[in-house]
Amino acid sequence: MKHIIFLLLLPLIFSCSRNDSNGGYEFLTDMVYPVPYEAYSANELMKDGKTMQLPPKNTIARGKMPFPYGVGLDEAKRAGRELKNPFPKTKESLARGGEVYKNYCLLCHGTQGKGDGPLIPKFPNPPSLTGKRLLKYSDGRLFHIITNGSGDMPSHGEQIYYKDRWFLVQYVNFLQETFRKK
Repeated sequence: MKHIIFLLLLPLIFSCSRNDSNGGYEFLTDMVYPVPYEAYSANELMKDGKTMQLPPKNTIARGKMPFPYGVGLDEAKRAGRELKNPFPKTKESLARGGEVYKNYCLLCHGTQGKGDGPLIPKFPNPPSLTGKRLLKYSDGRLFHIITNGSGDMPSHGEQIYYKDRWFLVQYVNFLQETFRKK
């Protein structure tokens, strides 16, 4: 029995070496080392002979949603009339909205949305999110302001995902409801 085990282990012993340059045998190497095409090179597999192709019509980039509203007060009012929050209000969406608020809004608008954040001594006060004027704003208008900016507030459309902007609107509504109850 000992001789059989020794004979079975013998190939294993000889296969071990200190030579790190040889990684061993590879199977199906076609899948391991694909041959990429250069972006601007010719490609006989494509109809127009080019490797780089335009995206299909009406393609939306990953994580982006088209926003058909421009900058300005008239566009903000139009967005306020036409846009509705497509996401239901849940504990999870409010929690995510609160997280986004802490990351992007708290510095200027403060913890309770009163426009008294830690940056205020150095910059002009932003409007209070719980003030009379903003309490009247619809979800669509708040979404437009977050996306395109307003006054001294810059656009956050590129920094905050579409879904997170709607969750942020829900969180701002939560702050406003909390203020009304006081």
